[in-house]
Amino acid sequence: MAAQSILSLFFILSAVTGATLALVKLPPTEIVPAVIAFGDSIVDTGNNNQLRTVLKCNFAPYGVDFNGGNPTGRFCDGRVPSDLIAEELGIKDTLPAYLDPNLKTEDLATGVSFASGGSGYDPLTPRIVSVISLSDQLVMFKEYIGRLKAALGEDKANTIIAKSLYLVVAGSNDIADNYFVAQVRSLQYDVPSYASLMADYASTFLKDLYDLGARRIAVFSAPPIGCVPSSRTVGGGLFRDCARPYNVAAQLFNSKLSSAIDSLNRGLPSSKIVYVDIYNPLLDLILHPLDYGFMYADKGCCGTGNIEVALLCNKLNPYTCSDLSDYIFFDSYHPTEKAYKALVPPLINKYVNDFF
Repeated sequence: MAAQSILSLFFILSAVTGATLALVKLPPTEIVPAVIAFGDSIVDTGNNNQLRTVLKCNFAPYGVDFNGGNPTGRFCDGRVPSDLIAEELGIKDTLPAYLDPNLKTEDLATGVSFASGGSGYDPLTPRIVSVISLSDQLVMFKEYIGRLKAALGEDKANTIIAKSLYLVVAGSNDIADNYFVAQVRSLQYDVPSYASLMADYASTFLKDLYDLGARRIAVFSAPPIGCVPSSRTVGGGLFRDCARPYNVAAQLFNSKLSSAIDSLNRGLPSSKIVYVDIYNPLLDLILHPLDYGFMYADKGCCGTGNIEVALLCNKLNPYTCSDLSDYIFFDSYHPTEKAYKALVPPLINKYVNDFF
C-alpha cells in the first residue's frame, strides 16, 4: 500500500477513535496505528479482572490517580507503560484490556493489551497463580485479528497488524516468584540453565508473534527485580538490601534474551525486534531517587510498603504514605505512574527509530 494511502488510513482511524497529539516524532510517511501489548502486570490494563486469581487489583487504593480514582485492574495508582507509550505515539491516552467487557469494536483499530499480571515466559509461571499464559495471549491475539478483519476488511486489518508497535514485557515473575520465592524451577535448574530456558521460551513466543504478522516488536528486558521492595523484604537480608541473586539472574537472562533477538532479526525477513533495556534506567532511578524528584525507593505506599501487593493492598490496608509523589513504588512490586513517566518517554525517544 502506498505511503499516502497508509497515512490517510491512519488519519481516518485517528478521527474515529480520538487519537491524542503525538509526542514522539516519527520518520516521514511512517505511522504506528496501534499499540498491542503482551506480558505481565506491568502492561496489564485489566485482563485479570475476568479471572479467578488472587492477582487482581480492581479495587481501592489501586487507581487512586486514574480518571478520578477508578480502579480498573491496572497494578498502579494511575496509568501503566502500555498507556503511556500509546499516548507518546499520539494514538490514545489509555490502552484497553482485550477482555474488558466494555471494549468497543472501534477500540481494536488502535490497539489493546492481552497482558496478564503474574504471567511469564515460562509456561509454569502463569499456572502457579492461575493467570493467562503467553501462549493463551497469542490465542486471544488470533481472535483479535479475526475481529479486526471482520470490522475493517482484510487490507486495512493487515496494514494495522504490520505497522503496529507490539510490546512484550515479561520475565520478572519467572525469576522472582517462580524461581526464587516458590522455588519450583530452582529444584530443576541452576540460574544459568533457567535463564537459557526463559530465553528459549521468549524466542519461541517472538517467532510465533512474527508468524501472525507482527513486525515491530519492542521486547523489554527484565528489570532489576532484586531491588523492588518485596524482593528486598524476602531476599535482601536484615537491612533489606537489593537481593543480589535476583539481579544476577535478571542480568544473565537479559544477555541471553538480547542474543536471541539478534538471531531472530537475522533470520526473520523485515523483522524489527528491538531489545529495550529497562534494567539500567530503572536501577539508576532506584539508586538515585533524588535526581528524579523522589524520596523513597525501598518501599511502596501501600501498608508497610515492604510486602503488600494485589489482594494485600486493599481498602483495609490502604497506601499510608503522606505524599505519593515521593515514592518510586506504589505497592511492593509495581512503580507509580510518576515513576513510569520518568522512564517511558526517554525510552520511546531512544528506541523509536530502530523500528523503521
